[in-house]
Amino acid sequence: MKKVKIKIDDRAITCSSDKTIMEAAKGNGIEIPGLCNHPDFSPKANCRICVVEIKGMKKLMTSCSTKVQGGMEIYTNTERVKKVRNLNIELIFAEHIEKCPDCIWNVNCGLLKLAEKYDIKIKRFKDRKSERKTYKFANAVEIDGSQCIDCRNCLDACSVLQNINYLKLKGKGVDQEIVENKKNNSSLSPLVRGDGKVDCIYCGQCAVHCPVGAAQEQSHWEEVEKVLYDKSKIVIAQFAPSIRVSIGEEFGLPYGKIATGQVVAGLRKLGFDHIFDVNFGADVTTVVEAKELLGRLNNSDKKSAKSKLPMITSCCPAWVKYVEFYHPELIPNLTTARSPHIHLGGIIKTYWAEKMNVDPKNIVVVSIMPCTAKKFESSRKEMKIKGMFPVDYVLTTREFAWMIKRGCVNFAKIKGEQADHPLGEYSGAAAIYGGSGGVMESALRSARFFACAGDKKKENKICKLNLDFKSVRGLDNVKETAVSVSGAKLRVAVVNGIGNIEQVLEKLNSYDYIEVMACPGGCIGGGGQPIPTTDEIRKKRIAALYKIDKNKKIREAHRNKGVLEVLEWLKKQGKLEYSVLHTEYKERK
Repeated sequence: MKKVKIKIDDRAITCSSDKTIMEAAKGNGIEIPGLCNHPDFSPKANCRICVVEIKGMKKLMTSCSTKVQGGMEIYTNTERVKKVRNLNIELIFAEHIEKCPDCIWNVNCGLLKLAEKYDIKIKRFKDRKSERKTYKFANAVEIDGSQCIDCRNCLDACSVLQNINYLKLKGKGVDQEIVENKKNNSSLSPLVRGDGKVDCIYCGQCAVHCPVGAAQEQSHWEEVEKVLYDKSKIVIAQFAPSIRVSIGEEFGLPYGKIATGQVVAGLRKLGFDHIFDVNFGADVTTVVEAKELLGRLNNSDKKSAKSKLPMITSCCPAWVKYVEFYHPELIPNLTTARSPHIHLGGIIKTYWAEKMNVDPKNIVVVSIMPCTAKKFESSRKEMKIKGMFPVDYVLTTREFAWMIKRGCVNFAKIKGEQADHPLGEYSGAAAIYGGSGGVMESALRSARFFACAGDKKKENKICKLNLDFKSVRGLDNVKETAVSVSGAKLRVAVVNGIGNIEQVLEKLNSYDYIEVMACPGGCIGGGGQPIPTTDEIRKKRIAALYKIDKNKKIREAHRNKGVLEVLEWLKKQGKLEYSVLHTEYKERK
């Protein structure tokens, strides 16, 4: 790309000609404030806080949408810029009701920080959106119209990024509002049901792209705080693979910093009685899913639901909701294996409860997840075991961080601790569940071994093979390859983000096994993760997960002795085994 020379605040800079002024400034350590701009989307220049003055131009220009040109002289803090910028910040505050004390976005809110930095009077104008509705989507996500600043990032997240088109803009000018779009009349959308209806899949990408918390998870931290004070309950926390490489961002740690020990210590400080690692559950999921894959491959000539190919992963609840609503004909293709935190929750309330001689009805399981759709998943009646939900509450990464801050825990400096055993052990295969392609790679490692089970010669040969399936890794929209399992070539595909699914479904019969994650990057880019979440940040989080995998002595799920012990115990429990390990899905109207 051609290089150009410009000046920003009289400082000479050389940069690529494809950069915007904001990008050029940021790349050289010059801060230009802004709220609406996000690298996942094309610039919209809606907030107009990022205005700059360019020598020779009469009007101020938005730096997020203006490309650099050779010879430009740009000024970011002239009196004219300050007057317009500060007024825009004040007017944005006037648009919405401030609910700062109860908002988990409080300590990170970009709008609040700008008001403090530029000493803005935020109460001079009357809130004009006080009568706006709050739309709640199941128990997972909500959009509060009274807090919206009209940046439209949620619209882009739902349509451009995810291709769901459940949100739409109603009205014009000061009357414009983000509302539900229950009936899709867009000829551009590939999602066309016979009845023309559209529904939310609870992925939360609207929330992770909202700069002010108008779109956010439905908060459950208050209920969890209450139950922590209930001495009649045994309150257990379990945390997902990706939490350990993203939570640190909330406390000033570098992107991708591995903070497993600090997560455990932080949960103990909050008062949880026991802390388990969902990575143990991921190893369970891998073993169950790998065996189911081989079973389907070996019975592919039979016309039963249990032999349906391609087999498609189901540990992403937003993807499952997508199938149930938009493509119910694919329900038989979904693996029946439950997701890792549901697996572990069920094991805690059966195996662990018996071993500890406690009544499972007194156990409360809280999952710390990167995902808003997990809130919905945990409340599905299909998940119940003996009338109990395996998981009682789900907190997002952001909610967990908020509780840590409320508890005045110095997360950045807290001494790391170990998760409780026996449900805290895990393999490297479990760690990579958080990134796109990780579920498939984990399952392939074990499927390859199980295909040779009983043949010592073949088992020994498998043990010497490279465990890395690098062709399914990365942030490409769709990754396709063929892998060898016991001599047979398996045609696989990994879908990175629900917005890319339809191109794979068009040639469904070309594959034997498909992984789908609704959020870009997989769980590390989930709707409950720290803000901002961008491709650059997703890459660093994923790299950290593979670092964990590489450094583990055991890198295959079927070598986790604790998992094998639990599965052996379940095998002796009759029908309970299926209830804990498997589930079913249904068409949703």
